[in-house]
Amino acid sequence: MDGLSLRSHPLRAALAEEMHVRRLPRFTAPCRLMQIVTVLGEAGAGSAGAHFEAVAMRLGLTLAPATKYAVVDLGGMKLVLERHTEFASYTFVREGAFDQPFASGVFDPAATSILADMPGDVIRATQIALYPAGTDPPDEATLDTLFVPEALILCDVAGGKARVMSDFRLNPDGFGRLLLLDQGLLRDEPAQLVLRIQELGNYRNMALLGLPLAQRLTPDVSRLEARLAGLTASVSERVSQDDSLLDELTYLSAELARLLAETRYRMSATRAYAQLSLDRLETLGIGRIPGYQTLADFTERRLTPAVRTCDSFSARLADLSQRAAWTSELLRTRIDIALAKQNRDLLESMNTRTQLQLRLQQTVEGLSVVAISYYAVALIGYLAAPAHAWKEWVMVAAVPAVFAGAWLFARRLRQGLAE
Repeated sequence: MDGLSLRSHPLRAALAEEMHVRRLPRFTAPCRLMQIVTVLGEAGAGSAGAHFEAVAMRLGLTLAPATKYAVVDLGGMKLVLERHTEFASYTFVREGAFDQPFASGVFDPAATSILADMPGDVIRATQIALYPAGTDPPDEATLDTLFVPEALILCDVAGGKARVMSDFRLNPDGFGRLLLLDQGLLRDEPAQLVLRIQELGNYRNMALLGLPLAQRLTPDVSRLEARLAGLTASVSERVSQDDSLLDELTYLSAELARLLAETRYRMSATRAYAQLSLDRLETLGIGRIPGYQTLADFTERRLTPAVRTCDSFSARLADLSQRAAWTSELLRTRIDIALAKQNRDLLESMNTRTQLQLRLQQTVEGLSVVAISYYAVALIGYLAAPAHAWKEWVMVAAVPAVFAGAWLFARRLRQGLAE
């Protein structure tokens, strides 16, 4: 067939395009790069997309709606726009020789104009200088002027094809500095290397956003934990009223639910970003240089404890929530048992009253038989009044028959009501 005429999945084109984003255009050393990463926060990814479109319009270009990735030629340098779920990045690439690796104003005025109204807050800003192969590495005196000596990270990457130098500190201009020495990189390898190193740093910073949140809320969790321990002891010792205990447990559970809702997304994002950072670290092929710490040393020394702190905080919060649920269930079970006992006692008292009422009713029935028999015999006496000589004998003879009839009548009536 000349062309594929079969029906395609609605997401086929988008998925195919997704595999080609998140990359830097090919460049060769010498080269300088500058990357700004902003956290979008509540503004969301839509604000970054709108800014990307506005940047393109100012440059006379057109971007498709909801563009996540674009490479813009600025004439002499390139701009790479990337939009992620929580952050956006702006990467400027300028090829060509340079004297000072981190001189200011290299990317102006275009960078100043583009970054002036970008949404979000800057979470990371980096200047990168890539020296070509065959260039002598900077001596120790030069490195001391570019980086803080005691914080210098120096190691080989990409299986020895490049060397990385940085202290990962903020400088007075607000940028971090990254110096790369090409030692045999080919074709796309310089761009891939820079991308991996930058993703390592960007994801690392995004992962660390969860640490201040965990540290800030840990005292609240400790307070709730101590309060839950007291409530659990009260439940076991029955030293308080159940209704007041249940009210306090309900309030504590609501506080725990609020903390879980406030932290669940950030803690989950921390774990995801940390895993991405470690994945990028593994792909860098780091080689140690005696006397210096490596990228792996620097990343794992602080990232791993921070992530474990966040994991511990999340686990502690989840465990506390589960324990609160167990205590609430225990208290509710005790209340249910107490209510069942009350209902049992009430039924027993009702049964006793019913038996008393039945006895009273039987007594009333006996008295009623006597009363009916009395009035019936009296009525017979009135009817036998003309026979003066036989009146009393007629009344005496009628007593057993009248009494028996009244008793049988009352018994039949009671049986009919029972049926």
